[in-house]
Amino acid sequence: MLINCDSCQKKFVVPDDAITQSGRLVQCGSCGAKWTQHPIKALKINQEKKTSNIKLDEKEIIKNKVLIKKARPKKNLYTLEYMRKKHGLIINDSTNKPNLKILNNKNNKIGFGFYSYIIFLFIFIIVAFGILNLTKEIIILKYPSSEMYIYYFYEVIEIVNISFTEFVDQFKN
Repeated sequence: MLINCDSCQKKFVVPDDAITQSGRLVQCGSCGAKWTQHPIKALKINQEKKTSNIKLDEKEIIKNKVLIKKARPKKNLYTLEYMRKKHGLIINDSTNKPNLKILNNKNNKIGFGFYSYIIFLFIFIIVAFGILNLTKEIIILKYPSSEMYIYYFYEVIEIVNISFTEFVDQFKN
């Protein structure tokens, strides 16, 4: 027996004794659609009984409707137009290669983050202290009045260092 999937119109060959008079639930191996399949002889008898009361013109209309149903084209569910109409999605066409000039004009600025600025400031301060420590004798020789300020500056740094170490030691104990 030859059965036909209603969804994808794929045809399958099934042994005649596999489908009983009461029908059998079958599933399409291609699209996964399920339906109850009755023997073809029984279907023809049932259709003749139903259509015997209908006039000839109406029978032709029914046949035309069946043909129209089968001839209906299958919709592609992944086209851009279908997605826009059905779901309201606007999808950019990825097949077009982007223009490199447009990509370069975008704001592709790579900058420092917050922590990068903190690290940069910390390194700058350490370098400034190192240079000041190496050149403090030369500065004092050229500008003798700056001696007092330089020693006060190093004294303040020492006080901050002691305060910080005591503060950290409080939490260790």
